[in-house]
Amino acid sequence: MDPDTAHAVLTVDLGAIVANWRLLQAKHSSGATGAVVKGDGYGVGAGPVAAALAAAGCRIFFVATPDEALTLRDTVPDAALVVLGGLFAGAEQEFAAHDLIPALGSLAEIDAWSCLARRLDRALPAFLHFDTGMSRLGLDAREYAVLARDHTRLAGIDVRAVMSHLVSAEDPDDPFNAIQRDRFVSGRARLPAAPASLVNSAGMFLGDAFAFDLARPGAALYGINPTPGRPNPMRSAVRLAARVLSVRDIPAGATVGYSATWTAARASRIATVGVGYADGWHRSHSNAGAAYFDGHPVPLVGRVSMDLTTFDVTDQPEVRPGSWLELLGPHRPVDDAARDAGTIGYEVLTALGRRFHRVYAPA
Repeated sequence: MDPDTAHAVLTVDLGAIVANWRLLQAKHSSGATGAVVKGDGYGVGAGPVAAALAAAGCRIFFVATPDEALTLRDTVPDAALVVLGGLFAGAEQEFAAHDLIPALGSLAEIDAWSCLARRLDRALPAFLHFDTGMSRLGLDAREYAVLARDHTRLAGIDVRAVMSHLVSAEDPDDPFNAIQRDRFVSGRARLPAAPASLVNSAGMFLGDAFAFDLARPGAALYGINPTPGRPNPMRSAVRLAARVLSVRDIPAGATVGYSATWTAARASRIATVGVGYADGWHRSHSNAGAAYFDGHPVPLVGRVSMDLTTFDVTDQPEVRPGSWLELLGPHRPVDDAARDAGTIGYEVLTALGRRFHRVYAPA
């Protein structure tokens, strides 16, 4: 897409992402720091992000599915690719053929991976995932007890790490963090010796007691605040600018958008941009928050529709067709947009659509 004809431009600052990874790497100086690039790099592009981080020294990447891993294999040929969603039944040969590392979360997955290793007569790498309270993936208490009693089920498996996942890491005062850590320490002790991995982005700020050997930051790499309620230690990495398609004057009492959910209290100027929920700018942004023009807020008014969103630019007379409004960026961080839409920064980023012209600022 030609940027001169783009309705919106998404700029991803790879330098900021690398800087965020290095900050987290320094914070986790006692162990290794990987990078979570699932969900197409949280919506900003897994390929460019992984390439930049690999060039900076990152050697382990986490994805959700084998398809995500396969799209990255040529980009980071020497890196470890860990599939957090586990080993899909029937996918064992594909995992082995492309050197993908499954996070094994059930006895069935462990048995299937061990069986393939013995058939191939070579060790196959894996993470062992056990559940400490999330109740989604990972060995449950019954399966874990079986494995703890019988390590021979791991025959042929090269256990690269034992992992679990924190439930409330973003809340340092939640006592469940310590409960999970204790469960993790106790459970790890009953398995064969291997590096341990517990913390995500927010977990890296809970202190050394949670650090262990391998950190798995995700959201923080892209500028989402891993310490809600406190200043964001991460650099902003994403900017979304939308071109103004039209500006029209409306009288007091006129309504804007579907269902007439906003009524002008005064004579107003309304700017329309070509971004809507087809671009991942959710309908929940309706009548909430603002964009920015030249550093000044312009309120979002009316309903977000499929392709269009409207803003009150009455107090910014220089806005005209062809002007650009900042939907995400230094004046409007992802977390602020998420708060106004009643969601979280993860959802705002991962929803970003494919219709944007994308620019990657080099690291």
